[in-house]
Amino acid sequence: MIRTYAFVTFCPLSPHVQTIIIKKQTLQKEREFHSIMELEAQGNSTAMKKVLLVLNCILLSIGNCGGPLIMRLYFIHGGKRVWLSSWLETGGWPIIFLPLIVTYFHRRRTQGQRAKLFFMKPPLFIASAVIGILTGFDDYLYAYGVARLPVSTISLIVASHLAFTAGFAFVLVKQKFTPYKINALVLLTIGAGVLALHTSNDRPDGESNKQYLVGFLTTLGAAALYGFLLPLIELAYKKAKQAITYSLVMEVQIVMSLFATLFCTVGMLINKDFKAIPREASEFGLGETKYYVVLVWSAIFWQAFFLGAIGIIFCVSSLLSAVVIAVLLPVTEVLAVIFYQEKFQAEKGVALALSLWGFTSYFYGEIKHSKNKKPTPETEMHQIPNP
Repeated sequence: MIRTYAFVTFCPLSPHVQTIIIKKQTLQKEREFHSIMELEAQGNSTAMKKVLLVLNCILLSIGNCGGPLIMRLYFIHGGKRVWLSSWLETGGWPIIFLPLIVTYFHRRRTQGQRAKLFFMKPPLFIASAVIGILTGFDDYLYAYGVARLPVSTISLIVASHLAFTAGFAFVLVKQKFTPYKINALVLLTIGAGVLALHTSNDRPDGESNKQYLVGFLTTLGAAALYGFLLPLIELAYKKAKQAITYSLVMEVQIVMSLFATLFCTVGMLINKDFKAIPREASEFGLGETKYYVVLVWSAIFWQAFFLGAIGIIFCVSSLLSAVVIAVLLPVTEVLAVIFYQEKFQAEKGVALALSLWGFTSYFYGEIKHSKNKKPTPETEMHQIPNP
């Protein structure tokens, strides 16, 4: 029997084919590497944004509680200059240069000579300038109200900015509302409204009905205008044709405050407030030195407020910024009781409890919603939280 063997000859691949295979393998490995790096970058970005959110909430808390209290201190002890008070709300803008310079030198160490000192482009600069002028007008309206109305009435009226913010956010930035957000808005609004139950007992002595009415209307106008400004800032972020970093957020704050301060400076010049400052300081109830201390700290507190507000918009949304402001109103009432010995009625305790309840409801809804949320390029701002 004859056995037949079949021989199979394996021809080696041509160099061209081998090169193609190697390139495909290399490309596949690069894609896997980039995917891993993108996931790590997203994780770092999320962690950084959480840190920035906490930091800005702290800044907003300090400014939102300290600003009204020290402004009230100014008027209680003999201060009468409304334009000066409004000027102080944004006059501390040079403070922002300190963290801005720190972030610049940090970039110089990592990027070398390529590091930019400023990132803002003309469209965002113009938007920030316009918002700044509107902020200056809003500062005046608010300062006039503080000079005329008691704290409880101001808290009630300012709380209405939450409803204005929600409405404008729905129109300008297409803010979506969940049942938890709606519940939070209702609770926070009711909580602030409860503060008005004893408004008549806190009404200043010797104030005419006309002065009281004008103060009421100007404070309501300030609440409505600021409720419009918060979503407008968020819209400016979304429409900016550049990446939004936290350094850029600080630049926006500088430009906004600069133009708001210029607006109030014109008012001070017309009202001759600069000439009146030395005389008012000498007649101040706490003494001349403490008069200037009050002015300086007023500028610092309000700058913390505005930077915290726009920082929260950068991290999350204008609606959350309004929610944080609303929940802090009863806290301000408690601090007024501590520092100014104001009466703490039961209504203030109820308002504080409702505000904390609403705040918890908002964040519980956000945490629950974020688990199923899939961000899309159309709905998210191009944000980079790194300096």
